[in-house]
Amino acid sequence: MKKIKHIYSLMLATLVIAGAASCSRSFLDEELKSSYAPDNTLVDELGFEAASTGMLTIMRNDYSNTQGLLATFYVGTDMAITGQPNSLQAPYEDYRNLNPQTGSLLSMWTWGYKLINAANYIISAANNPKVLLTPEQRNFYMAEASFFRAYAYNHLSLLFGGVPLVTEPVTVPRTDYTRAGEEEVISLMIKDLQLAEKYLPDPANVKKQGRINKYVATQLLAEVMLRAKRYPEAEAAANRIIDSKFFTLVTARYGVKATAPGDPFADMFIYGNMRRSQGNTEALWVIEQQYNVIGGAADFDQHRREWGPFYVNVSGMKIADSLGGRGIGRIRPTNWWTYELYEKDDMRNSRFNIRRNYYYNDPASPKYGQPVIVKDFDTLQNIYAHTTKWYEFQPQDLQGAQSYKDRIQMRLGETYLLLAEAQLLQGKTGEAAASINVIRNRAKAAPVQAADVTIDYILDERARELTAEELRRLTLVRTKKLVERVRKYNPKVAPTISDFNNLLPVPQSEIDVNKDAELKQNPGYIK
Repeated sequence: MKKIKHIYSLMLATLVIAGAASCSRSFLDEELKSSYAPDNTLVDELGFEAASTGMLTIMRNDYSNTQGLLATFYVGTDMAITGQPNSLQAPYEDYRNLNPQTGSLLSMWTWGYKLINAANYIISAANNPKVLLTPEQRNFYMAEASFFRAYAYNHLSLLFGGVPLVTEPVTVPRTDYTRAGEEEVISLMIKDLQLAEKYLPDPANVKKQGRINKYVATQLLAEVMLRAKRYPEAEAAANRIIDSKFFTLVTARYGVKATAPGDPFADMFIYGNMRRSQGNTEALWVIEQQYNVIGGAADFDQHRREWGPFYVNVSGMKIADSLGGRGIGRIRPTNWWTYELYEKDDMRNSRFNIRRNYYYNDPASPKYGQPVIVKDFDTLQNIYAHTTKWYEFQPQDLQGAQSYKDRIQMRLGETYLLLAEAQLLQGKTGEAAASINVIRNRAKAAPVQAADVTIDYILDERARELTAEELRRLTLVRTKKLVERVRKYNPKVAPTISDFNNLLPVPQSEIDVNKDAELKQNPGYIK
């Protein structure tokens, strides 16, 4: 049988631990005396730390380590079209070509179940009374793994709807999976996140830099409570974060470029400023990456490359740190994002946060120093307005083959928007407007009035605040607004999208190998 990449073969114990050995006899006829496996590794704190490191590595190598995969969360939404074409993102530019054989689907599916299985090993082992852990350690590792299991299930269930629920380690291939209802998946996530919030430390007591704190679980819990239509509980979760006083919005200049031209919002996304330890009081969760450190980054982090335009393709332009290093122009913002979304004086629309103007920077060019005037193809791939959040430059890596910039996964700006959404859905429009205005006031933008607060307004505000941070497809699917907003704001893609495209098709390879039970396909994708 040919090697098959699917959920069953990927969900193995060796994914959890740092390494494994399984040979039996060498050419010297030596007898194997030791090996690494969950049953002899997850027995003490050292083993659990190794397992946690493996789990965090899987998480970090999510959608950013394959060219074009990150773009699928933006291309074909209200926010973006394709700049430089890529076969992986092409079906999201024309939804008529999105089918169960689409290559990106299996990457998303297998990443999610790798992370789930890694978490399941830790949860299972932490429940073993024989492991040499203190009660506090046992609770911590169980809580951390429970959060990441919920995090993976949140992604999978938003993308595909109801998915197989796997809550125990899978050590041998299975071919009898069935899909749970979306409500069952949400119920498991709530249980996991409540446990995580209870036992994870607060930010002052996180022992290792880069590890999550309890309010990371609280923030995801607020989002999942919105999915469960438990709006008062979503509101309460968001308020627990705000009321904790551990986090405050960044409203003043700080950090490594505090005396250079800029603004407080832009400061949060400068490398050297992004971590809590570096002064970012707004950050709940930051994936910390470091250049020239073994294991210091995802396998192939694509954020800068895909968000940055391919300006070096334009004659007279050279790679520059002031332009964020080398991009390849895969994510090109829509005209709605570029021209309609922001007020002129909104800080998030400043030249420090969105680059709209370019100047020829190659001294050898006769146009050196002059404004770049572009048209036709260049406006799609090479020169266009774009966020500066992923700017990063390593002079040792002019090709920009890798990104080592930290990744802000959650911050307080989003907390206020989740709070506003929960309030709006309870009919508290005045309170929702007040929550939104907290971040609009920071941005020096005009306050919104209660009568103008709608889900669409909140989605607009999320785009203004969280461009290139939130995975836009997940937000639009969660609010059931993907199809409507594509038709309204993305005229290139609008004619191709159908109502059933709100969910992605289940990878056909998963259905094919699941011979002992029916793994149902999503409606609309069955031919």
